[in-house]
Amino acid sequence: MTSTKIKDMIETIEQFAQSQPDFPVYNILGEVHTYGDLKADSDSLAAKIDSLDIPEKSPVVVYGGQEYEMLATFVALTKSGHAYIPIDSHSALERVTAIVEVAEPSLIIAINAFPLEDVKAPILTLDQVKESFANKTTYKVTHPVKGDDTYYIIFTSGTTGKPKGVQISHNNLLSFTNWMITDKEFATPKRPQMLAQPPYSFDLSVMYWAPTLALGGTLYALPSAITQDFKQLFETIFSLPIAIWTSTPSFADMAMLSEDFNAEKMPEITHFYFDGEELTVKTAQKLRQRFPEARIVNAYGPTEATVALSAVSVTDEMLATLNRLPIGYTKEDSPTYIIDEDGNILPNGQQGEIIVSGPAVSKGYMNNPEKTAEAFFEFNGLPAYHTGDVGTMTDEGLLLYSGRMDFQIKFNGFRIELEDVSQNLNKSKYIDSAVAVPRYNKDHKVQNLLAYVILKDGVRDQFERDIDITKAIKADLEDIMMSYMMPTKFLYRESLPLTPNGKIDIKGLISEVNNR
Repeated sequence: MTSTKIKDMIETIEQFAQSQPDFPVYNILGEVHTYGDLKADSDSLAAKIDSLDIPEKSPVVVYGGQEYEMLATFVALTKSGHAYIPIDSHSALERVTAIVEVAEPSLIIAINAFPLEDVKAPILTLDQVKESFANKTTYKVTHPVKGDDTYYIIFTSGTTGKPKGVQISHNNLLSFTNWMITDKEFATPKRPQMLAQPPYSFDLSVMYWAPTLALGGTLYALPSAITQDFKQLFETIFSLPIAIWTSTPSFADMAMLSEDFNAEKMPEITHFYFDGEELTVKTAQKLRQRFPEARIVNAYGPTEATVALSAVSVTDEMLATLNRLPIGYTKEDSPTYIIDEDGNILPNGQQGEIIVSGPAVSKGYMNNPEKTAEAFFEFNGLPAYHTGDVGTMTDEGLLLYSGRMDFQIKFNGFRIELEDVSQNLNKSKYIDSAVAVPRYNKDHKVQNLLAYVILKDGVRDQFERDIDITKAIKADLEDIMMSYMMPTKFLYRESLPLTPNGKIDIKGLISEVNNR
């Protein structure tokens, strides 16, 4: 099962282009591209990029969705020595504008029509990209992205202020990829057949493309338009011969809305990789019932430490005994600690901030020295990052997550984790999913706690009024939840807003509640 580590991403892709040129690397709705195609197309485009005479190592924006041309463009840019900035074509206009302002790219490669008009950078259109593929130009890789050069820049979905561009180097990427392809928790098979659903602008995408390219596998792209349409989504998913499902837990919850999402209908699925938001016991249990033989891996980590820093394969014992799943054993090369407010390492079992150090830690935010200085530092002689997450470490070396530092509130004199409240609400037999949101008074003190709730099917029919549902939920949770944690007001919704990355938009709900 264990693979050997790779030394260079481009050299690895080139080797597969020699050893298995006809093997599919990308399959988008039946349109198949091989390793041979990827080499030829990225070579031709790299030659085109070199001819444009843009500054050496300057960053380039790549705008699009899940098209094959996106992947070929990323590879071409790496070959020609440029960091790429993926922007998803479903992004809000303000976000695209903000990224271009911060990044000051030397070039924009628009696989989908670029929405901004007065940009300084030249734009390469899809037609021009395809034209350069057709030219079949040979290319000698002489100045690729190497070592500490920035490989890609992913902008966080910062709901407040300007988005921050996290710079990930080739070394950072190797640290992550080599862990994923050799780690026993992931147990990634050779030539993985991987679902490619999260957008490239979300670093969860690196969890599918990096190990797949490192191990000579195939990516099955699921375009965003299909995931928006339930009927199409299920028609498409069931036709994909994927073995590894990588997504946020929310996307798996959505898939489980179909009764057919199970091992009988999808016998090829052997692995589920989750990252990007918390995997609840409830979701993992449901998944285990549907796919009893599949490996469910819960991974954790911030974009700033290259995708993930810990992972664990969820056991039946965890599902039977725990209220909250552990977030994993940490990467060997990335010393991870729990520290107190003064920066001292806390003993196992004590709660504090999770910090990570080592070769996967980013060099910082692009063109943003102030924010970089706030979050990045040196710890025991290694580059380190403040995750802003609260956690504890067990004696077995398992990391436990307790929520966000900025989602900790003081209410009625108690320190409360919003995520703890949400976790407890989700245990009610009436609730499908719920989040807790604080409402502040003019002194920025928490005035009351609101719950946004999606009810299980059929619950509404059992009660005459919303207030009766609320009473029933409170009674249901009486023995589970401390009374001081119980929200004072329950708001019933059909759905909850999601961030562009498919996570429940808690920050958005907080600002909605407090801007009224």
